[in-house]
Amino acid sequence: MRVVIAGSSGLIGTSLVAALRQGEHEVVRLVRRRAAAPDERTWDPAEGVLDEDALAGADAVVNLCGAGIADRRWSTERKELLVSSRVRPTALLAEAVARHGVPALVNGSAVGYYGDTGDRLVTESAPAGTGFLADLCRQWEAATSAAVGAGARVAMSRTGLVVAPSGGLVGALKPLFSVLLGAKLGGGRQYMPWISLDDAVGALRFLVENSAVSGPVNLTGPAPVTNAEFTRELGRALGRPAPWTVPEFALRAALGQAADEAMLAGQRAVPERLDEHGYPFAHPTLDAALDAVL
Repeated sequence: MRVVIAGSSGLIGTSLVAALRQGEHEVVRLVRRRAAAPDERTWDPAEGVLDEDALAGADAVVNLCGAGIADRRWSTERKELLVSSRVRPTALLAEAVARHGVPALVNGSAVGYYGDTGDRLVTESAPAGTGFLADLCRQWEAATSAAVGAGARVAMSRTGLVVAPSGGLVGALKPLFSVLLGAKLGGGRQYMPWISLDDAVGALRFLVENSAVSGPVNLTGPAPVTNAEFTRELGRALGRPAPWTVPEFALRAALGQAADEAMLAGQRAVPERLDEHGYPFAHPTLDAALDAVL
């Protein structure tokens, strides 16, 4: 297959490019500068610019664009960036998919779509939640409408927290745990729908290759855990105790609304659609995922 990828330089995108090429697919990477390699095409989603031949002959487009969610406080300007860095690229690619008759679009989304669901199991049939993140995900997914209207197969990958050897959630936490500052967040009862990097990449490749899957797909491991359980398991894997607690007021003082929606809220999301279609998880449990990456 010929697969066009937007967001190919990120944590997931870099590994996905390698996995697709290993599977003998041809990969075209969209870059926001002058193309400098045969597999690159230039685009500027903020200006609505996309090389006209970028999607020529493509069998699928994968869109992984989006600024980091929980790495800083949500000012008005930051919220605008979080929305525009997702919605504008998605709308541009969806229109191009429709125009060129590309058969499939695999578009990024997030489990934040469901809002804070407490300890209730959440599958892809659950409704959208409330709050900024849920609204962001609704807009993000709605921006694929041109591709849907043109009859393309559109899958929305509602991704959880990615467990990777470096970068992502574990990369951010390892330095703290290494100096015995690992801690649960607030009461630690909020669920963390994690997925290993290998499975995030494997599931995206599965969505590209499997023509039977469309609509929302939870990219999460089969066994979500609470923040307290995640903290304990990460401490075990690193050989570092993590007896501390970061109080809710301290998180709110540092991150404001981002703390409430991205750290103190959670989703007990499970990958029902992937299970239904027979995706084989490499790391079905958190301990297996952490042992593999650490």
